[in-house]
Amino acid sequence: MFRIAAHAGGAHTQRRLGSRAFGSKAQPPSAARNAAWAAGWLVVGGLGYLYVTDASAGIHRYVSTPLMRLLDAEKAHDLAIFTLKHGLHPVDRNDDDALLEVTLWGKRISNPVGLAAGFDKNAEAVDALFAMGFGAVEVGSITPEAQAGNPKPRLFRADDRGTTINRMGLNNDGMHVCGDRIRTRFWRLLATQSQKQGQTVASLAASANRSALGDRLLGINLSKNKASAADSHSDYVAGLNALGPYADYFVINVSCPNVKNIAAASDVAVLEDTVRAVMRARNAMPDYRPPVVLKIGPDNDADQLRLIAQLALDYRVDGIIATNTTRSRPAELAATPVGREDGGLSGPPLRGLALATTRDIYRLTRGRIPIIGCGGIASAEDALAFARAGASFVQIYSSMTLDGPGKVREIKDGLVDLLKGRRWADVVGEDAK
Repeated sequence: MFRIAAHAGGAHTQRRLGSRAFGSKAQPPSAARNAAWAAGWLVVGGLGYLYVTDASAGIHRYVSTPLMRLLDAEKAHDLAIFTLKHGLHPVDRNDDDALLEVTLWGKRISNPVGLAAGFDKNAEAVDALFAMGFGAVEVGSITPEAQAGNPKPRLFRADDRGTTINRMGLNNDGMHVCGDRIRTRFWRLLATQSQKQGQTVASLAASANRSALGDRLLGINLSKNKASAADSHSDYVAGLNALGPYADYFVINVSCPNVKNIAAASDVAVLEDTVRAVMRARNAMPDYRPPVVLKIGPDNDADQLRLIAQLALDYRVDGIIATNTTRSRPAELAATPVGREDGGLSGPPLRGLALATTRDIYRLTRGRIPIIGCGGIASAEDALAFARAGASFVQIYSSMTLDGPGKVREIKDGLVDLLKGRRWADVVGEDAK
């Protein structure tokens, strides 16, 4: 009896002890453990940030860019500009190789890969685009007055061919709004540099690139309003006077295939009047005089190219962009739904036309006028081919929208490998020598 009671009491005691042990509060983690967890998450977060914000990271080519292509083409473009101008963009953190350096119009560029006009029409994302590694960024086309462009839909992709067709119709915010953005950016960056370097803004402005960056160029592409007379050149002159002081080079777009009132694209007499008027206005500018560059199309015949080259020489045009988009269609694209859309075609099918035009213009001008090669450039091999044909630097657009922001660094690194110790400047025009 006593033993049974004792056994029962022992069991009761065990239950009390077990209950107390099971119900006791856990010890709080130590400060050292908390610090270790925090440090670990900071490292992981920091590495993740560095990866996602690296323009060459695979996530952009294989995830974010394909996701963007699921959207309507113009909506995807608008979203890209929105994210860029709000600072949500990757950057190129690598220095450019000295072999890629270019000197043009007395200005040094760290690399010969530029962005063509049409992507940042309204000069909203200039800093972000330079941060992605471009040696030059060209904004526009900008017209004197804002205009809505052609009815939508007006931008079409054939992703399997890397091809885009657009009939945007020069939609833009106009030179007053765009000019305010460009001027504000320029003076803001100079003010920051003034504080860091201890120089006055005025002294910096006297010698600064209009990109406000020591080794990059900002181009401004200007065209005509749809309401302007076909043979008028006043829009170009007005744009030059308003925006020229803030351009490292100024582009006269006389070759847009998506508007019908640019007679200079097909009428050499109108083209000559336009070039004469713009060069006269540029030469009359009191202080800074930007280089004037003529943007031509890829569909000119031999006689037209000969006349364009002679005009450029006679009026001392500072550069030629070869080329704009084309209205022609290769046979394999013409029968597709995208190929049947009206508008200017860009991407790989344009490459042959643009390269041939570059080679012809270089020969006809005897290498005396710098050429900017543009049209279907998607690789370092393409870029080098344009250099050998006579291009002082090149521009891309479609290949970046297809493959993502790492395309710039991919081309630059590929060029260094292909050059094999030679300088980019040494191969320009090599095919004609």
